[in-house]
Amino acid sequence: MEDLMTVIAPLRTKHFWKHYVEMVVAMFLGMFLLNPVANLLLGRPLSAPMIESTVPATLLMATTMTIGMTVLMAYRKHSWRSIAEMGAVMYASFAVLYPLYWAGWMSGGTVMMIGHVIMLPAMALVMLRH
Repeated sequence: MEDLMTVIAPLRTKHFWKHYVEMVVAMFLGMFLLNPVANLLLGRPLSAPMIESTVPATLLMATTMTIGMTVLMAYRKHSWRSIAEMGAVMYASFAVLYPLYWAGWMSGGTVMMIGHVIMLPAMALVMLRH
């Protein structure tokens, strides 16, 4: 029981939640700032959806969010290993849903939505490890 309390203890600190919110903000800034750049590189109008195909769209979305998060973590002097772990969670949150999408059991929009929802607690779990 004491080990569980050791893991849960950071959830009670303001520092943990401040850092978590900063990470989410950085992730969304990366997404919103880099999506227009991605559209320009792809030769699409800035207001267009990035990509209509679910898998490339979610991979591009994860990439833009990971770049924003990486900038913040590098600025905060996190190790490259920690940055890579957090980045892996960003991609894995979508990738675990691809088999359901390919089987026709989940729509592309649902993959996008649930992937983002999975990402938030997955990030918290990675943060708790450190």
